[in-house]
Amino acid sequence: SQFPDIERIATRIALASVRPRELASLRDALQLLPAFEQHLQLLSGQSQAFATQLQSLAMDPALTQLLQQAIAPEPALLVRDGGVIADGYDAELDELRHLATDSGAFLLQLEARERERTGITNLKVEYNRVHGFFIEVSRAQADQVPTEYRRRQTLKNVERFITPELKEWEDKVLSAKERSLNREKALFDALLEQLAPYAAMLSVAAAALAEIDALASFAHHALANHWVAPELSDHPEIRIQAGRHPVVEHTIEHFIANGCELHDQQRLLMITGPNMGGKSTYMRQTALIALLARTGSFVPAEQAVIGPLDRIFTRIGAADDLAGGRSTFMMEMTEAAAILSAATEHSLVLMDEIGRGTSTYDGLSLAWAIAQRLLQHNRCLTLFATHYFELTRLADEQKAALNVHLAAAETKDGIAFLHEVREGPASRSYGIQVAQRAGIPAAVIHNASAELARLEQQHAHQPQLDLFSAAPASAPAPSLSAEQELALELQQALQSLDIDELSPRAALDLLYRWRQSYTV
Repeated sequence: SQFPDIERIATRIALASVRPRELASLRDALQLLPAFEQHLQLLSGQSQAFATQLQSLAMDPALTQLLQQAIAPEPALLVRDGGVIADGYDAELDELRHLATDSGAFLLQLEARERERTGITNLKVEYNRVHGFFIEVSRAQADQVPTEYRRRQTLKNVERFITPELKEWEDKVLSAKERSLNREKALFDALLEQLAPYAAMLSVAAAALAEIDALASFAHHALANHWVAPELSDHPEIRIQAGRHPVVEHTIEHFIANGCELHDQQRLLMITGPNMGGKSTYMRQTALIALLARTGSFVPAEQAVIGPLDRIFTRIGAADDLAGGRSTFMMEMTEAAAILSAATEHSLVLMDEIGRGTSTYDGLSLAWAIAQRLLQHNRCLTLFATHYFELTRLADEQKAALNVHLAAAETKDGIAFLHEVREGPASRSYGIQVAQRAGIPAAVIHNASAELARLEQQHAHQPQLDLFSAAPASAPAPSLSAEQELALELQQALQSLDIDELSPRAALDLLYRWRQSYTV
């Protein structure tokens, strides 16, 4: 943007702490305002909001004129560095600057005059930071200098002198810079006093520019990403058709759009499905669409109806607080407690795998009770993701709850995530398949599959338990022998090998390593 942070500059003007370059950027911005207002004038007939913003942007021409006259085109960062006040703003400052910077002409005149007077053709008028201004002649010609020359420095081949005229000039020039900086500081302080009454006007203009900037950003994204205008409802509801995540859809080639229905008769969606299936993305996109709609933006969906929202609560992710001595589970419960105490019927709540930080039955019990509390007491709109399949029974007891799942399918290569939200609970978790894709050793996957089969078979032969009843203990499944584990690991290594990219030397190296690793 060509406009600086005018609100910040206005505050610093009011506090008399603004810096020169900030005033220069404000001056440049005020010079752009007339052309900007002309463009805005074309839109004022279409919306009362633009007419109001036009009034807020009306600036006193005296402010722009003052900054143009007072501030240098490219001022220094700090007043103490000088070069802040523009030339022509103050006659005294201009004279001091002339003395400090335009001494070259006088020195050339003095040098020519002294050469002619003394007859010393190689006489020079010089300057250095240690000795200041001086007249330099060769040692062979030192006897030819006039009597008013006072020796300042003797070197091997030259003598350096000072004259009363040059000394007077030196005192004037060397003090001119200091006096120039002092004068500039006084002028800048006086300028800040003149600008102080304009701080309130600048704050109003900054707020109008911020609103225009936000609306322009909304319009840009709506056009570029094919967003639609949502319908704003007076009732607590979120109805989205073919919604998309505004960020994730730009990071992948083909994004699967999903809808969401939350209203008074359906206040909680119990979301199940495998890890990496898209549960968190689905929850986040719903919250983002609702937030965008209530801020006045178009939304990434085919159609959306969004009711009033007072807050959006999230309990997503896992993190601990080492400094505060709070575990991951304690953090989860603290956040859940805050949500249960503050959520209303106009709130949107996102709960992702609550209760996973403790034992299965403790976590399941808490998750069930929290979901039930959100439904019956808070009556908020809730997206509740879980891996506790027992929680899907909540929909059988509560009419306002509905089971949905993120679909996945098994293929010959493993598991394919479809990322589609479908009604009903998930059929299985696919945790072992996800672990296999993550690179867990084949022997571990084999043992896990055997244990899962044993547990599922045992569960099938047992009578249906109550939700929180404990199953009887059973012996673990037999583990693989060392030879079987080595064979599975070798099989996994062979399956992951890209033969087309393997050089003969690399193949020999692999065979050598495998002989060492997998020979019993």
